[in-house]
Amino acid sequence: MAQFGKKTFSVGKRRLAAVVLLILGLGLGVYDGAIFWNKKAPERLRLRGSLAAPYHLGLDLQGGAHLVYQADFSNIKVDSESDAMQGLRDVIERRVNAFGVGEPLVQVNRVGNYWRLIVELPGEKDVETAIKYIGQTPLLEFREPRDASTTQQILDAQKQGQDLGEDPYFLPAVLTGRYLQNAQLEFDQNTNAPYIGVAFNGDGAKLFEDLTAKYIGQPIGIFLDGQLRSAPVVQDKIVGGKAVITGQFTLDQAKSIVRDLNSGALPVPIALVSQQTVEASLGQISLLASLRAGLIGLVVVALFMILWYRLPGVLAVIALLVYTSIVLALFKFIPVTLTVAGIAGFILSIGMAVDANILIFERMKEELRSGKPLQDAMQEGFARAWTSIRDSNVSSLITSAILYWLGTSVVRGFAFTLALGIVISMFTALTVTRTLLLATLRKNGSRFLYISGFVNKSQILIPKS
Repeated sequence: MAQFGKKTFSVGKRRLAAVVLLILGLGLGVYDGAIFWNKKAPERLRLRGSLAAPYHLGLDLQGGAHLVYQADFSNIKVDSESDAMQGLRDVIERRVNAFGVGEPLVQVNRVGNYWRLIVELPGEKDVETAIKYIGQTPLLEFREPRDASTTQQILDAQKQGQDLGEDPYFLPAVLTGRYLQNAQLEFDQNTNAPYIGVAFNGDGAKLFEDLTAKYIGQPIGIFLDGQLRSAPVVQDKIVGGKAVITGQFTLDQAKSIVRDLNSGALPVPIALVSQQTVEASLGQISLLASLRAGLIGLVVVALFMILWYRLPGVLAVIALLVYTSIVLALFKFIPVTLTVAGIAGFILSIGMAVDANILIFERMKEELRSGKPLQDAMQEGFARAWTSIRDSNVSSLITSAILYWLGTSVVRGFAFTLALGIVISMFTALTVTRTLLLATLRKNGSRFLYISGFVNKSQILIPKS
């Protein structure tokens, strides 16, 4: 009797913990469904600010544009193409953000020997303007002069229809817009004609100093978007990293170039090679279909768990709802950009969360059939199932990590939501389900409610008092 009294105290604490977990799950559920809560709740209870923020939906769920640009390194010199592409990604991301697109995705991808930049603009309706805005970013280059013999060879070849794309006067650039610190509009004191003053960062200033020191008495080509704007002759080494771009600019043209240079000069020229547009209506259809699939899967799993595992199945379903509320809350809090693939990963993780509960309940059933007391059977079931749960989930996490590391954006979304769901499922299976199970213990409770499958009460061994 004393022993049972000791267990009763433990069960009392478990019941308090179970109430706390249920309240936490309910609160997170309100946060998850803020848009529905605010429609029904009184004004004073409605969520506001970040608590009412919607989920971040990807391109395939809310519509928008998927653009693929290809970089061209044929006319520029860079120490590292990978670093140059990262710089390009940063520049394009700033331009897209300045355009006002919500949650854009800009990422670098390599296909064979070609470097590509993938730009996704979720929810963007005026795609043509966005493409034009991205493409208007000027490419600034300072090119070195070729020697006279090489220039003549290229000119002779071009007369015969060869090397037509080769610049006969200047070499590919070493100093480009990636080293630009800022640009400003200036005016000639004599003619009042506008020109553009540029300043380079530390690395760019050193390159510019070396460039002017090397070619004193020779012209240096200053190009914008591949067009020669000016070719000033170097009179002396220029220290300090400042230069000017002159040309037949109108005031509006000069202002536009300065604005674009300051928002990010492209370190690498790019060309649009692919464009796909997803209508918002199609995205809405995909979203509804994904939600419907998830709901149907959840209901079918819940029915199976309740019918086969009885009371533990009911508690597992409650734990599954707590699990769902935690994961959805994390999706909003991080935030995670949800795609169809990402939702698929989340739905798959629900099934894996159920797997952990099944392992626990089956081990618990074996202990009950051997005649152990109910609480001991529960503790033993969790202890013996843990190694199987750990090993299976760790292997799944390793797979998710490989998919995230090597996959494209769509695969990464799937891998991330799957991995996040697996981690949370381990917590809910080993903490929430255990707490709820122990909270249901009572003196002389029916052991039949805790045994799964088709079994007669006569098959259940009753432990000796």
